[in-house]
Amino acid sequence: MTEPNILSCLPEAFLTRMKEMLGNEYEAFLESYTRPRTFGLRLNTAKISAAEFEKIVPFPVTPIPWVKNAYFYPADVRPSRCPLYQAGLYYLQEPSAMTPASCLPAEPGDVVLDLCAAPGGKATALGSALKGEGLLVANDISASRARALLRNLELFGVTNSLIVNETPARLLERFPAYFSKILLDAPCSGEGMFRKEEALAKDWTPEKSRELSKIQRELILQAADMLRPGGLLLYSTCTFAPTEDEGVVSWLLENRPDMKLLEIPQHSGFSPGIPGWGNGMESLKQCVRLFPHKIDGEGHFMALLKKDGTGDNIRESVKTRTDPATEKWLRLFFDEIGLRTLGGKPFDFSRVETKGDKVYYLPPDSADFRGLVFLRNGLYLGDLKKNRFEPSQPFALALHKGDVEGTISLPVSDPRLERYLKGETLPIAPGEAAHNKGWHLLCVEGWPLGFGKLINQTLKNKYPAGWRL
Repeated sequence: MTEPNILSCLPEAFLTRMKEMLGNEYEAFLESYTRPRTFGLRLNTAKISAAEFEKIVPFPVTPIPWVKNAYFYPADVRPSRCPLYQAGLYYLQEPSAMTPASCLPAEPGDVVLDLCAAPGGKATALGSALKGEGLLVANDISASRARALLRNLELFGVTNSLIVNETPARLLERFPAYFSKILLDAPCSGEGMFRKEEALAKDWTPEKSRELSKIQRELILQAADMLRPGGLLLYSTCTFAPTEDEGVVSWLLENRPDMKLLEIPQHSGFSPGIPGWGNGMESLKQCVRLFPHKIDGEGHFMALLKKDGTGDNIRESVKTRTDPATEKWLRLFFDEIGLRTLGGKPFDFSRVETKGDKVYYLPPDSADFRGLVFLRNGLYLGDLKKNRFEPSQPFALALHKGDVEGTISLPVSDPRLERYLKGETLPIAPGEAAHNKGWHLLCVEGWPLGFGKLINQTLKNKYPAGWRL
């Protein structure tokens, strides 16, 4: 969208309200729409550190000041075509949209809910922070969006997630006072993304914003009721509308007196919430607003809240009775590839579940999801075929650098990586593969990309058709 088009499609009622809200900052706000938008990526810190990434990234990046382990990249770069992306080492996300998950301090062992999780930007950040320990319940009410969510969590190699396609009301019935951390990135009018998505500006009306605020008020109460005592709730939107921001947080504080606002760590360009845009409570200043004339990103709103009291994580360890035949074929395959660990942790056969010919690795912590619509519980390991086990692509991406001895590792600049991602067979020179034949894990700079089978110095491609470039 060209500069004149951006400004011309902004609704008059929106501009009038923003002028009232911003006062002498209004002209700077308008001027921000004439500047090009920024592009960002966030690292999968469960797999790679910033120092390691900066050594191998083949395009220019600049750190994002307010989000740890995240970078700006130039508009003319296509990072989704890079093998490092296909290895699940980073997620592409608008820089401001990275902020909510970075402000919710999820830690390994937490039981976390991402209530409106698709397409997965925030869920992948939370899954990365858990590092395979605890449980991530990632929900979206839309079945198609939940499938996209699953794909992104698989790409990131998250092994301890439950992907759910349910209404928040149904989740509340099953999980009252259950989660230690909840992220509610609420459906909103999207005013903060007008520069990014012209259609949002064209469809905007004041009435739509007011209708959405009713939905947000219901959602935030449901989220608070699913939070255990002592737990943290991060509420966020990508809109400037006070009725959807401070207004919704005010509604929560009035209706759930056991919820209290917390201070969010400040960064240059962050603006405080305005008490007068809500119910006048001074604590609303602890909310954070991101405006495009103050940071190199789009608009966002965040509030971090804590429920009174203390409570331990609700931990229910997973123990299954592994099918002996499944265990036999898994062990044979693991021996062939030289599996040392999965995600840096010993493989636990008590977490293996077989359904028909499909084999899954359940999260270390379970949840009672009977009767709920879900897409995946844990990691899809692969399929049982006649007298063998065939690994899945999610299994390959759940492996970390050093997990497997049987690898073929190529530099990020090697053109064979793009050929592999397109489904082609690859010539492998003597000495490049760990073994002379059989299953190998193809890696980029040591990080797993996918499986292949080596026969006579040719790698037979096992990269699935649905994942190919």
